[in-house]
Amino acid sequence: MENIYKNFDGALYVVSGKTLYNFEAIKNLNIEQGLKPIYFTAHLPLYPLMIRVFGDLIGGNLKYLKSMVLINLFFSVFLVWMFYFLLKKIKITSKPLLLSIVFLFLPRFLVVRSVGAPETLFMFLILLSLYFFENKQYLLAGFFGGLSVVTKTPGILLFGAYCLVFVERLINEKKIDWRWLGVVLIPMGLVGVFLFYFFQTGDFFAYFKSGDNIHLVYPFAVFDFRKIWVGTGWLEDIIFYYFLYGLTVYSLRKSHYRSLFYFSLVFFTAILFVQHRDISRYSLPLWPMAMVAFEKFFTSKKFLIIFIILLIGIFLYAINFASFNLLPISDWKAFL
Repeated sequence: MENIYKNFDGALYVVSGKTLYNFEAIKNLNIEQGLKPIYFTAHLPLYPLMIRVFGDLIGGNLKYLKSMVLINLFFSVFLVWMFYFLLKKIKITSKPLLLSIVFLFLPRFLVVRSVGAPETLFMFLILLSLYFFENKQYLLAGFFGGLSVVTKTPGILLFGAYCLVFVERLINEKKIDWRWLGVVLIPMGLVGVFLFYFFQTGDFFAYFKSGDNIHLVYPFAVFDFRKIWVGTGWLEDIIFYYFLYGLTVYSLRKSHYRSLFYFSLVFFTAILFVQHRDISRYSLPLWPMAMVAFEKFFTSKKFLIIFIILLIGIFLYAINFASFNLLPISDWKAFL
């Protein structure tokens, strides 16, 4: 469990939740990593606030660390339930339960949903927003999309995807539905984050001063080993992720569910610009889209046979990665 608690960036979200981004409170923690207080504004508020609330309910010395992991596990359950529900609703597959089980075992996703991380919460909110959008409940789509932005900034890409759907409908149908304005709640979520930072730190633009956390540079920028967030030439796996998600976009291009296509298109385009070694984590919101696009393959006998054989390797990978990707923590006082 010590390794689970140490995994990047979980414990840093604990600091954000524990101090509510108060710079003096962060300084008083004397964090041994030497991070500046403004750095913690890179960790958006929804997940840290949940850690704080549930941690206070749990109690005990490890309350925030336990809360950090339990929230992620909790939303892992809700995420797979939401994915299953979405599959049933859009009737894209005759095997929604099987596809939902396979969904849980993308190797990088297995790690992320087992440690302190906001990704399962983020992905759950994205799927919830897409579900309501497809049901033409635009206010709810905007609300949950706005919450996704309060979790991680790439949630703003939902707004871009929805705007493209509206443009297509406007061209085809030649009319405007004023209910579309509900999705304005998505960028308002980001404005809400900046206002929260203003009240807590005195700086509306604190997020943009938190350090090198905006990794959008230029197409295929990840293939430069000299950059600090890349640091290696062993990057061929990223090509396979680009293939998978590029093919996902292409396969969904004629889908009746236009928000799924445009979200995949916008998010995949953004991923091509990311200059960071961990493309597999950054691209996780595209994973359910890939499952929808290739449901026949992911539920086929040939895939399932190899999948079962490779489950051993997937778990060994997860154990190995979770034992390696660790924050250097020797003094736990700041995180208790």
